[in-house]
Order: sequence, then C-alpha cells, then structure tokens
Amino acid sequence: MPAELIEERPPADAPPPVRPRRTRVRELPEVRWAALATAAFLPAFPLDLAGAPAWLWGPLYAICYAAGGWEPGLAGLRALRERTLDVDLLMVLAAIGAAAIGQFLDGALLIVIFAVSGALEAFATRRTADSVRGLLDLAPETAARITPGGAEERVDVSALRVGDTVLVRPGERLPADGTVREGMSDVQQAGITGEPLPVDKGPGDEVFAGTLNGTGALRVTVDRDASASVIARIVAMVEEASERKAPGQLFIERIEQRYAIGVVAATLALFAVPLAFGADLTETLLRAMTFMIVASPCAVVLATMPPLLSAIATCGRHGVLVKSAAAMERLGAVTRVALDKTGTLTEESARVGGIRVLPGSGLTEDEALALAAAAERPSEHPLARAVVTAARERGLRLEPAADFASAPGRGVRAVVTGHTVQVGSPTALLGGAAAPPERPATCRDDSVRTAITSRCPVRAAVAEVEDSGATAVAVLVDGRPVAVLAIAAPLRAGAAEAVAALGRLTGTPPVLLTGDNKRAAARLGEEVGITDVRAGLLPQDKVATVRGWEDAGERMLMVGDGVNDAPALAAAHSGVAMGRAGSALTVEAADAVVVRDELAAVPAVVTLSRRARRLVAQNLVIACVCIGALVVWDLLGHLPLPLGVAGHEGSTVLVGLNGLRLLRSSAWPGAARAGRRDAGS
Repeated sequence: MPAELIEERPPADAPPPVRPRRTRVRELPEVRWAALATAAFLPAFPLDLAGAPAWLWGPLYAICYAAGGWEPGLAGLRALRERTLDVDLLMVLAAIGAAAIGQFLDGALLIVIFAVSGALEAFATRRTADSVRGLLDLAPETAARITPGGAEERVDVSALRVGDTVLVRPGERLPADGTVREGMSDVQQAGITGEPLPVDKGPGDEVFAGTLNGTGALRVTVDRDASASVIARIVAMVEEASERKAPGQLFIERIEQRYAIGVVAATLALFAVPLAFGADLTETLLRAMTFMIVASPCAVVLATMPPLLSAIATCGRHGVLVKSAAAMERLGAVTRVALDKTGTLTEESARVGGIRVLPGSGLTEDEALALAAAAERPSEHPLARAVVTAARERGLRLEPAADFASAPGRGVRAVVTGHTVQVGSPTALLGGAAAPPERPATCRDDSVRTAITSRCPVRAAVAEVEDSGATAVAVLVDGRPVAVLAIAAPLRAGAAEAVAALGRLTGTPPVLLTGDNKRAAARLGEEVGITDVRAGLLPQDKVATVRGWEDAGERMLMVGDGVNDAPALAAAHSGVAMGRAGSALTVEAADAVVVRDELAAVPAVVTLSRRARRLVAQNLVIACVCIGALVVWDLLGHLPLPLGVAGHEGSTVLVGLNGLRLLRSSAWPGAARAGRRDAGS
C-alpha cells in the first residue's frame, strides 16, 4: 500500500469524534415539571403556615398544581375517554378536592410528591435506553467513500451500500461494519466487543461501525447496511426491551383497573353514608379523600418496572443486551443451564489444524482445502469461517459456488467447478454417503468402526482427528469422501470459572449440548468441569433435550451462538446468545445477547436478574404494608390528610428509589463477584 496513505491527515471537513449520548436529568420534561412544582411549593409552604396573606402564597400554589398536575391529569382524561380509570387521575382529583375545601397545602404536597415519583420513573426508563442507545452516536454521520475511479467523496453513512469501499484515516471512527481491504492499524473496539486494548487489524479482518481507528489508515469494504450493523441491532433490541413488560407488571396492570374502580366506589361510600347520618361535610370529605389517596396503588404500580429496567440498563453498559423486562425477570428463575460448545465455551475463531487427504482421492491438501472453502464461503458457521480463513492464509483461489444449501447440524452442499461438494459432520455425511465400491457397506456403521478401521480410511482419519480432541469435518466430492479436516478452537478465557458459577447459581451442574463428536466434546467437558456431555446432537435433538427438562419442571437457560442453537434457544425458558459471532437467527431467538462474548457475563446477568426480582418483592412488600397501614388508620382512627399524603407518596418515592439501586456503578461488579462466590441465594 502506498506510504502516503499512512501519512494522510484528517481534512478540515472530517467529522469530529462523537461522544456517547447521556441524557441529563434536567433534559427530561417530567423532571423539569416536578422541579417547577417543587420550586413553587417550597416558598408557599412557610408563607401559608405563617399566616401570610393569600395573595402571597395563592399564586405559588396555583403554579405548583398546574406544573405537577397538568400532565397526569391530561393522561387520566385521555384514559377516561377510552373507558379506563387511571390512578394518576385519582391523585389529581384528590388534590383538586383538597383545594376545593381550603386544604391548599395538603393538595400541593400531594402534587409535589406525586410529580417527584413520576420523575424518578421517567429517569429510570430514560437511563435504560441511554445506556446502549448512546452506541448509535459512536458511528459518524459521514464517510469517505472511494469511487470506482479512485477518487474520494464524502457521503452520509446511510448512503453506503454493501460492497462500497471507504477510507478511514487515523483517529477516525469506522462508519460501517466491514472487512479491511488495505492497510494496517490498531482499532479500539471496547465499545462493541469489550476488549480493553486496541486490536491489530489488517487485510481480511472484520471491523465494526463506531470503533475507533488508531495510527494507520484503512480501506474497508462495507459488509452490512447501516440498518443491519451491530450497533443498529443493539439499539433496536434495547428499544424493544422498554416496551415489553414483565409478567408481574402485566398482572399488576390487569388488576389495577378493577382496584381503582373499587377505590372510587369505596371513597363515594365513605362520603355518602356518613353524610346520610348527619356527619359534618368537611370532615367527611377529608376522610374520604384521605382514603382515596392512601388506598391508591401508586407504589404497587411502580414496584415492578424500575428494578427490571435498572438491571437492563446496567447489563447494557457492560455489553449484555436483555431484550425486555420479561426476559430479565425470566433469567433469574432458571434452574439448569445448557451450553453449546463451538463459539460458546470455545472461541469462535476456530482454526484448521490439519488436513488428512484420503488415499485414492487424487487431490492434494491445497486442492481439498480449496474445494471445502469454496463450498463453505457462504456459510456463517464458526467452523466454516475457519476453513475459509485457512484457505486464504495459504493464498488459495476459491472458485465460485452455486446451488449452496446449508443444513444446521449436518453441513453444507454446493456445486464447485461442476462437482457437488459436501462439507460437514462425519456422522451426518458419511452415514448417508455411498460407500466406495472397493469397500464394504459396513464401513458406514459406527458401531463396528473400531473393528474395520484399517479397511475404512475415512473412519480411521475421523477417529484420529477426534482422538486428538479436535473436531473432524468430512469433505465429500460427488458423494465420495476425499478428505477429513481437523478443526480446533481455543477455550474461552474464564470458561471453567463461568461454568462453576452457573452451577452454584442453579444448584445443578451445567450440561454440554453439542453437535460435535463425543471424544472432542468429552475432552472439552473435562477442561471446563462439565460431566454431563451430550454430543453428536442435531438441532432437533437439542430442542428435544431442552424440552424434556422443561417438561420435567426445570427452567432451562440455553447459551449458544450458531444457527443450530436457535431452536433450542427459543424452546428454553431463557436463551442467551454470544452476539459477536452469533448468527442473526440466534440473536433473534435469544432473550439476551452477550455482545462482548464474555462467558463470565452470563452468571453475572443471572445474579443481577435475581437481585432485580428481590427488589421487586421488597417493593411490593413496602407498598402493600404502607397502603394497608394507612387505610386501617384512616378507617379506624383519624388520619390527617397531610400525613396520609406524606405516607402514601413517601412510600411511592421510596419504592422508586429502591428500584434504581441497580443503576449504581457497583451493581455489575457486585453481581459478577456474587456469581463467582455464591449464587445460591
């Protein structure tokens, strides 16, 4: 590559580095209205108590009522128009009722505390979205696209198409997901993958939109549209998370309507019945309004979502995307964990460690590898990428493949230079392949493999590869075995610790579900501490295994990354996908995605989910105890309206603050430590 490319400097019109978005508290309208209501209430309160003229504190109370009550009042009226009764409307009506009988202070206090609790809920929701949506701002708005004539033009990132070439200068952020075509540089991609140090990138390496280029210039071929980039997928999943509610929240919302109607009916009865027996109007109205305030389920409604949304936000900041509050709630209930092997317990960057060409094939190692790589090139499976990478490293020319077909758990089939090439599992391919005429048909029977190895070279090669602990991949040309590839992937850092932590969390040892051969799977199981190894499984076998445990009462957590894992992820109680190398189908089927591919994040997420569930339970206890105590006090004694307002709305604020505890920076490290140390609680 020309040296001048390395020395280029960003032009004057180059976009400046972009910092991730983070909504400030004062930017939220709910916070601004709550602040205005509070600011008006604080001077009015002492003036009213001191007996100052009404013209001094009256306008301040009016501002307080309007600022804190207009939004929930309008929302309540809209709900009423749709024939539903909103709890917010009850609070506004109670405040107006207090003002109507001269209790301006009590009504204003109710409005202020109610507005503050609403601001807390809005803050939790917005921070959840901010934690990951800020990744979208990492991608620049424009890119330097190289025209077919070699000229450079600056275009909007949205105008980039698959196959375009872009120039990324030192210090710029990459505009799209792609593959390096020319140049060498170090790329800081911690925001996407979590790798703390810059990663060296050269021709053939994958890069991601939003990552920061280092000291060299890169020419990158765009592989994905902006809408399909890793960042865009992350943002879409997080936005869905805040819209999909947890089962506990849905249950509360179902009973909220009936409960609110019951509160209104009871309030009317408490007002009408005593009046019919000659009770004082003001005292009766105050008691009825106090009852309506303290009996309203504001704290109960706020009990569920803030803890779960806070947990989602914290996970998002640490590279784990939980798709919904329902998914976060489910993750904490798992009782058994099943893990895939390749790309989950091992690195996705598997490598071809050897090529065993079979006698009589008439091919060299390079020719056999080139045929296999040509057939595998359209596949997104980690083993397929290993085959293609090995061919490229040898500088082999890959012929175009036609009629490509992929069968998860079996392999691929394609037509290359007029020959049908099959690459995949020896069990699947050799079991259905026609035996060579000079060899007996029993050569295909695994049950007698040992006895006839010497007469069946393909089986001997497979056995040799599997005995070494590698994964055997068979290559067939026109139905005839020609070679066996040995593919191995290094164990993920911290895999054994993560497996042990998951075992402590669930109280049952994790299980390994893989389509790989038994010997390779058993050897890896020994390395990570898994004794229950189920090998040679097709996708439907994984699903059947998971469903069998589910039918037995287990709540399964499936962790995987490949297309063949997607059915099991969907069938399990909860599914976690390793997102960096995971297929689009797998990411779609999972409840959570580990963007950084850190297996240690899985037990941390489960622990955080359990803490969120405990906070939900605490909030419900706090809310129910406070509501019950205040209602009994009002019915059997004399509960002053200001004290009722303070008690009810104070419990609402307490519940909201308790739900935000998982937003603290110490929440994730604490969950990670707890997952490693003890998770049985």
